[in-house]
Amino acid sequence: MGMAVKTKRLLATALSAAVVVGLGIWLWWSALGDSLEGVSYDYLFRLGARSVTNQVTLILMDNGAFSEFHQTRGEPWDRALHAQLLNRLADDGAALVVLDAFFGREREPVADAALTAAIARQKRMVLMGSQTRLELPGVEGMRPVLPLDGMLAAARTNWGVAWLNPDNAGFVREHWPFPSPGAYPSLPWAAAQVMGANLSPTPQPRWLRYYDTSRSWTRLSYQYALSQPPGYYKDRIVFVGLWPSTPMPNGEDDEFCTPFTRWTKESSGGVEILLTEFFNLWRGESLERPGAPVEAGVLILAGLVLGTGFCRLRGPWSLVTGAGIFLGLFLAAVLLTTYTNYWFPWLLIAGAQLPAAMAGGWAVQRWLVPAPAAAPVKGAVPVKTAVLEPVLTVPGLTLIHPPFGQGAYGKVWLGRTPAGEWRAVKAVYRARFGEAAEPYDREYSGVKKFQPLSGKHPGFLRVEQVSEKRADYFYYVMELGDALDPGWEAQPTAYKPQDLTSVCARQPNGRLPLATVREMGIALCEALAFLHDAGMTHRDIKPSNIILAGGRPKLADVGLLTDLREETQERSIVGTPGFMPPEQPGTVRADLYALGMVLYVIATGQSPMKFPDLPTLLMEGEDTGDQLQLNQIVLKACQPNPLHRYADMRELAEELKRL
Repeated sequence: MGMAVKTKRLLATALSAAVVVGLGIWLWWSALGDSLEGVSYDYLFRLGARSVTNQVTLILMDNGAFSEFHQTRGEPWDRALHAQLLNRLADDGAALVVLDAFFGREREPVADAALTAAIARQKRMVLMGSQTRLELPGVEGMRPVLPLDGMLAAARTNWGVAWLNPDNAGFVREHWPFPSPGAYPSLPWAAAQVMGANLSPTPQPRWLRYYDTSRSWTRLSYQYALSQPPGYYKDRIVFVGLWPSTPMPNGEDDEFCTPFTRWTKESSGGVEILLTEFFNLWRGESLERPGAPVEAGVLILAGLVLGTGFCRLRGPWSLVTGAGIFLGLFLAAVLLTTYTNYWFPWLLIAGAQLPAAMAGGWAVQRWLVPAPAAAPVKGAVPVKTAVLEPVLTVPGLTLIHPPFGQGAYGKVWLGRTPAGEWRAVKAVYRARFGEAAEPYDREYSGVKKFQPLSGKHPGFLRVEQVSEKRADYFYYVMELGDALDPGWEAQPTAYKPQDLTSVCARQPNGRLPLATVREMGIALCEALAFLHDAGMTHRDIKPSNIILAGGRPKLADVGLLTDLREETQERSIVGTPGFMPPEQPGTVRADLYALGMVLYVIATGQSPMKFPDLPTLLMEGEDTGDQLQLNQIVLKACQPNPLHRYADMRELAEELKRL
């Protein structure tokens, strides 16, 4: 009996450790772990924000200044006021002046001349550049827009584009562009160069190191800037820019969330984040991640230690130990970022692997020492679980329960016709979109737009029926994808579809053979070219949205499909992080970027967050030359600047055919 218990414990411990390791690696590799990584980053600054010892003043065009100088939000600031301020800064001998205001057009001649003369008086000055979309037929991309020639000459041609790269929630964590530098300088990059920083020209991912703003610089309202004592700005670094009208995040043009927003609930003006970027670059304090091999190794080691360790703990000791480990991981991550230039997504361990290990340990203890069953209470009435979503019925189909798939917005069932044919049925629920109605309407519109096209090209997963849009849900009936495992018809509840994510997961090293990648890439290019010719764009191309049916890859999950965006048309930022291009989605080249990232993922077995890294094993095979050639194709498809990518899907397909 004792040997049997030891064997059971050993097997259970090994299973628990494997689950914990697998969970950590899966979240790290997939987009599902992005939110944990984001929160990991933000809370590194809860205790460990450095301060800047340099003399720095941040002059803000805030509510008081707008009122004092009778300026109007949304309209250009009076250039005579800027000239007056710059002359004062020149008189005092400011070390560097960065003006986060764009002077792209001539206005009042006298004020323009005064401002130009004041700019020329500065020791060092950097002017803000802007950027705009290229307005050329068949060309997608951005180009810089410089300040007026006279002012730019007065600033000794020192300029940079003021641009930030927030995520969908408005948080700014990465230097723009990412990786940096880009095709033209950012405003912080130009300012750091002017101050003599030794900046590497090799593009690399850079994350912002946020500073303790209460100890790093002085915030000063524009209305009080001229009333400071003489010499106040001597040898100071001065940034001048707009400040939001309210500290509450409300979506103003120049308002963003920082890690501090999580606990202060206050947003920040873009100029303060640009100042933070500048100090990161000037002082060499930008953050980076340790690299894929190191992070994966840490997660594997943590999973093994936690998964085995908690199988030996019982009762309260498990909770006490878990709390101590959580706190220890948090403090270790803070210290790592405080005293080095690295950050690690510690919540993948503390927020995912640790709870999984604690649950696994509890399950092992329950399995080895099962608790006695509770005696039934006489007269007790079972409590029914509340139904949160309506029961789905589809005329002419018998649904197989439970659903075989579930996403953020709905569920997917198997359906069988009276003739024994199989279909997939997806229901999208209004309640899952929260208070906003627009995303629910957008999902329905995307499916309705796609239905007429879905049967006209073999690269689309055919949509056979779309229900009416009800107040609480709608559904649509689709062609069924190939099953991951054969023989599922005898047990329909075992059906799982073949998408590129699941197919890659079953391959050695998580990647597909080069020939398969090439064939799939060509097939997907042809399908997307057909879609673009029809005036549509997918906007959510990723491995899990590419289903194999009849052995052919087909585009699915078309809730974000919409009309191709015009050059000058703004559109909501939607899609999946990692597969979204740096620019707005909804264009041919935006879909091309996403497809290029899909090719990278299925060819390397890497997460899109690791792009453009290549795994070492990839370079050790017999087809290394072909792999490098494919990599060059992917790099061009995923260029940050849309103008440097392929012109369209057909050009990308031709490149793949030559591979």
